[in-house]
Amino acid sequence: MQGNLRKMKTELASPVKYQLPLSDQLVDLNPLIGQAVKLSFTGNIACVHCDRAIKKSFSQGYCYPCFSSLAQCDMCIMKPETCHYEAGTCREPKWGEEFCFQSHYVYLANSSGVKVGITRGTQVPTRWIDQGAIQALPIMKVKSRIISGLVEVAIAQHVSDKTSWQRMLKNLVEPVDLVAKRDELLVLCESEIAEVTQRFGDDAIELLPGAEAVDIEFPVQQYPLKVKSFNFDKTSEVSGVLEGIKGQYLLLDTGVINIRKFSGYEVKLEVM
Repeated sequence: MQGNLRKMKTELASPVKYQLPLSDQLVDLNPLIGQAVKLSFTGNIACVHCDRAIKKSFSQGYCYPCFSSLAQCDMCIMKPETCHYEAGTCREPKWGEEFCFQSHYVYLANSSGVKVGITRGTQVPTRWIDQGAIQALPIMKVKSRIISGLVEVAIAQHVSDKTSWQRMLKNLVEPVDLVAKRDELLVLCESEIAEVTQRFGDDAIELLPGAEAVDIEFPVQQYPLKVKSFNFDKTSEVSGVLEGIKGQYLLLDTGVINIRKFSGYEVKLEVM
């Protein structure tokens, strides 16, 4: 099986179901756990947006022209509180109107400890799975991406907004009471949330007091004690026994590889 990688497709189940896209093929990965596999990078890369052949990718799969011009590659996607649409400088105003000016969720997740994050409603629970979270809880629904970013910044003063991917892959995390943590954080951030509401209107933020935490189980037989990360730019062949999948990582007995990082890379998959 051979084709260009995209981030793995997931389905919330017990455990999570994974499929590996290789161009127009979808490979079921869960049945391969416990088997020896080999991934061979052919040296070919195609931009995930325009499909042009490239020698180097940027921002997980884009050619440099797309990386430099697409709104989805702008810094405000990583830091939505810096949205500059109102200034008239959005790279693609129509794209921004469709993707950024829609409902977003602010959530708590437990991946390497409790963190705050944001995502579009269409990416629930995909975003949580991609981050390797064992628990997640939506705490509010907001009208736009910039609002979610401003709330996230406020909450991030009290909990992390990042995941330690090494701890996540080692599964060095214990379940926590996310509902209690939510209630604590909402009190701590009451004034900042009020400021956002005053700026964007009373309907800008909808709290979700009735939301329940989602538990996520990953298909892993054995977690690594030490994390060795493979890189197709340095090693064209990656092989070993597939011991599990968590987040967007394949966990082999020889090391781990972040599939999403190599979107657009043409790879041959062999089951040994």
